[in-house]
Amino acid sequence: MLDKLTRPLKDKLLYPLVKLIGSSLSPNSITIFSFFLGLGSVYFILSKELTWALVLWIMNRIFDGLDGAIARQSGKQSDFGGYLDILVDFILYALIPLTFTYAYGQGEVSWLYFGVMISLFYVNSASWMFLSALLEKRKSGSKSKGEQTSVTMPSGIIEGTETIIIFTFFYLLPHKIDILYAIMAISLLPGIGFRIHWAWKNLK
Repeated sequence: MLDKLTRPLKDKLLYPLVKLIGSSLSPNSITIFSFFLGLGSVYFILSKELTWALVLWIMNRIFDGLDGAIARQSGKQSDFGGYLDILVDFILYALIPLTFTYAYGQGEVSWLYFGVMISLFYVNSASWMFLSALLEKRKSGSKSKGEQTSVTMPSGIIEGTETIIIFTFFYLLPHKIDILYAIMAISLLPGIGFRIHWAWKNLK
């Protein structure tokens, strides 16, 4: 919902870093570095050192945005780069709540909340990923719309920006993860429904 507003702002904020390191590091190397920052955050969640875990999560998000900004500024965009970026993001989107549930969950109830939330998260992801592939196939994708992303990303209530915000609250309120999981799960439902309805009307 907020991604179209935050992407241009993100590129402006990251421009000094792009100028500083854009000529010496490739976008893919930054993607891999951001992934290891995310794994470091997972390690500190397990260690229950949430200050360091949060710092590494924020750094992961900064470098995750930096790879795309450098790719656009330097003309080094590639299909593999877009693929790698989304792949490592979704590994972390599974690992981080899984780790919070293990470290801070309240037994079976928390695992149930986690299971429902992560299931809907990936149903939501499938609802836009395959729709994106079909739109690209029909030449109605990112290039035709002038979007900055590698592929078009059909809108929903929970997009990248909202995911970052909710995941950040996992770090700030680890003992409330059941409530946070419920909020995210409920917020995912309208986007799934909207995309199904749109696809039913437009892809016949």
